[in-house]
Amino acid sequence: MELHEAIRRRAMVRSFASDPVDRAVVEHLLAAALHSPTAGNTGGTAWVALAGPDETSVYWEATTDAAWRESSPRWEGLRRAPVVLLAYSRAASYVDRYREPDKAGTGADVGLGDGMDHWPVPYWTGDAAFGVMTVLLGAVDAGLGACVLGNFRGEEALARVLGVPDGWQLFCAVLVGRPDGGDHRSPSLDRALPDIRRRIHWGGW
Repeated sequence: MELHEAIRRRAMVRSFASDPVDRAVVEHLLAAALHSPTAGNTGGTAWVALAGPDETSVYWEATTDAAWRESSPRWEGLRRAPVVLLAYSRAASYVDRYREPDKAGTGADVGLGDGMDHWPVPYWTGDAAFGVMTVLLGAVDAGLGACVLGNFRGEEALARVLGVPDGWQLFCAVLVGRPDGGDHRSPSLDRALPDIRRRIHWGGW
């Protein structure tokens, strides 16, 4: 698919069919994500892929509770997603990388303590976001739908059951699958965006 068409068609899908996604397709999405930009060529991001209800239920059990599942109109559509991709990043990888000789003088190499105090915009967060956007566009290109779920609760429990090593932080989950046509559009879409002329500034703000 042409890039701008994929960007135009990308939307957050919140109601999925339970049809499985071919493993080769998922591997292709993740390979592309790991080819996205990475500061200092650090490669401090990683993914956990959960496929099929036995594996995806691990994510839902850790990050939701019965009250939310009973009250959310989106729950049934979301839980049917056949693939849950978990985007992780490791801050220490970037702190260590920017202490190496070729990065001397960048500012991040003279941090206090663990070095994170001098990262007003953490590179590990940016790298995770780059990978997630790559997956979202790749899903469109593969004829699939996807949506992002933020990391709000259950990260520690999820890490324990998945065996995630210490130091890795969950950035978000990306659900991937075939849209089932259910109407679970976000009410946020009814909110008008600021005019483009207020968001692009030429030569200064």
